Amino acid sequence: MNAKARDLDALPAHIARPLPGRAPLKLRWSAMARIAWGMMFHQKLKLFGTLFGVVFATLLANQQIATFLGLMHKNTMYVKAQDAEIWITAPSTQQLPPGQTISEAALMQARAVPGLAWAEPVVVGAGTVSLPAGGREPVTLIGVKLPHRAGGPWNMVAGDGSVIEQPDTLTFEDAEREKLGGLNIGSVREVNGKRVYVGGFTWGLLPFGPSYAFGEYDTVRRLLNLEKDQVSFVLGKLAPGADATAVADELRRRLPDVQVMTRDGFRDTIISYILKQTAIGVTFGTSALFGLIVGFVIVSLSMLSAVVDNLREFGTLKAVGATNWDLSKLLFIQAVTYALMGSVIGLGLVTRVAKGISGAKLSLILPPELLIGSVVVMTVLCVAASSMALMRIRKLEPAMVFR
Repeated sequence: MNAKARDLDALPAHIARPLPGRAPLKLRWSAMARIAWGMMFHQKLKLFGTLFGVVFATLLANQQIATFLGLMHKNTMYVKAQDAEIWITAPSTQQLPPGQTISEAALMQARAVPGLAWAEPVVVGAGTVSLPAGGREPVTLIGVKLPHRAGGPWNMVAGDGSVIEQPDTLTFEDAEREKLGGLNIGSVREVNGKRVYVGGFTWGLLPFGPSYAFGEYDTVRRLLNLEKDQVSFVLGKLAPGADATAVADELRRRLPDVQVMTRDGFRDTIISYILKQTAIGVTFGTSALFGLIVGFVIVSLSMLSAVVDNLREFGTLKAVGATNWDLSKLLFIQAVTYALMGSVIGLGLVTRVAKGISGAKLSLILPPELLIGSVVVMTVLCVAASSMALMRIRKLEPAMVFR
């Protein structure tokens, strides 16, 4: 028996036997897959180390992105929750609450524009609640017109939206009851120095700032000391069949001194303001990128270490006819397997984390697109990480087996 035959007989069980001639492509893929998985599960310590990198990257990146999406939702939920496709605001408005008001004349002109089923005013401003034990807590006051109640309240968990029809009555956020001095229905508080009654509670209406407190239009206007002819927003509902863009263009032509936006446009304006004027985007984006980088480094080093530990096996494969292309298939299969296994574990963990910390003040949002995208990104990351190991294998000489 020659030296080459003895070396082939000495191959570990997880290494495939050489195939006579040039095997079909499908068979070569199948052989590389068996070898790849055999190597992976034969070295369990490196398997766990590589999976840890993928799981860590998946968990941290998704947790940061889901938190970011949750914050974006909190800041845009008011706009998205309204049954109004057209928003008329002061020219400088980029978020809620606005910095300026507009004349009520804009409301009258908007009601005359074809394509709007109705238009209603909303007043929004800052309020402070005086606590029984002393001190004050901020709220965002929102006044809506009856009977439409366009602009809120919604998500009622105690009482209903009609309670604001009662004189000097507001609804407050249920999650803030203790913070506002142990509120109950019927409680009396001073808001901006004026007495009001607690009529009901909403849930989850906590933006990135003070919670929302809703009241009847004139009640809130008095609390904010606004002039009778001043409003914060005008909300417009499209008539059946009307086009939002066409109606918005006509409003802009008739109302050149105000800002007219569609609901989606206002939402995008708020998101743009948060990303450009605050550090939220940079903070969460950096954390997500850090997770991916750490995961990439761990996977790269683990796969390279696995190749170094198995240089003789890879050399044997080359000696029996495996090409660099065949070995790249092997590493590709390992990379995809690591990505799929690690992604599933990581997404399972981040889903449990999201459920565990979900509440009125913050909810992690994990849309299906994010979950699917995570698997794709982790696959690309692992395949890219395997390139370091492939470079080492390409330089490997088959003759090393016989030394």
